[in-house]
Amino acid sequence: MIDGQVRLKQELIRFQSIIALLLMVVAMSFLSDNFLTTANGWNILRQISVNLCLSIGMTLVILTGGIDLSVGAVLAISGAFAAGLLKNGIAFSEADLLIQFSVSGAILAGLLMGLFLGWFNGLMITRFRIPPFVATLGMFSIARGLTMLWTKGFPITGLGETFAIIGTGNYLGIPMPVWISAALVTVFVVVTRKTRFGRYVYALGGSERASLLSGLNVDRIKVAVYTICGGLSAVGGLLVTSRLDSAQPNAGLGYELDSIAAVVIGGTSLSGGRGSILGTLLGCLIIGVLNNGLILLDVSPFWQQVVKGLVILTAVAIDKMSKKLQ
Repeated sequence: MIDGQVRLKQELIRFQSIIALLLMVVAMSFLSDNFLTTANGWNILRQISVNLCLSIGMTLVILTGGIDLSVGAVLAISGAFAAGLLKNGIAFSEADLLIQFSVSGAILAGLLMGLFLGWFNGLMITRFRIPPFVATLGMFSIARGLTMLWTKGFPITGLGETFAIIGTGNYLGIPMPVWISAALVTVFVVVTRKTRFGRYVYALGGSERASLLSGLNVDRIKVAVYTICGGLSAVGGLLVTSRLDSAQPNAGLGYELDSIAAVVIGGTSLSGGRGSILGTLLGCLIIGVLNNGLILLDVSPFWQQVVKGLVILTAVAIDKMSKKLQ
């Protein structure tokens, strides 16, 4: 009898994200007539696309036992950098030279900015042994400052219709951000489940000492994970900038909370070594449905933050309970 109850609890915890999502969808459909509509469904998927990009990178980082508090700031500087190059280019006044950038060139530059800042995070953590919390908190401040310096505190607007396709276009009736985020989910599900690198990430999160004794290059894996996280933050920055047709100096504020919340709600353990990209997808859907439902119900944004915090605490509590049952 007791074993049966334990197994039941284990199964409930295993499918906690799916159960929570279904309950929320049912509840919101009763509370709002506008929730279960095709337009609102696509709206939710479009809204979670940016958070999903950040959360995939955050999942990899947390799987190794780390954390990245700079994803929102890296998103901001990457989007602003691409927008600035596309709109104004780079001027060398002394040589009377102006280098203009195409849309593809600006996008590549934004991605490289994110990758570089992510790599820098990894370098600080591995070479100088700075705790991930402190290193990425420092990068948060650096990237925010760089964004203000680059934009001079003003939005960069008028980026053109071609660039806008990334964030506002449709292909086969499906928004481009949904295509992009779905492609990233597919790629990283394969990476984490089917590749040697994915196995190394889980091994590192399970036990860093055991990974070292097994001959794994732990530092290289950490640098790679933080670099990928920075690159995915840049993808999110490009999507936000394209959708708004504007690079806002304060873009991405608070995105760290939504990203970590999605990862934890999706079942990834904060201590590392356990979790999945598909779980993170469910976590993003839960956060998206929650935000969308609260907006439809005209709940105050301040109460939305309270509810989101309670959801995170509940998810962490369930994670702790699941460890006791294993």
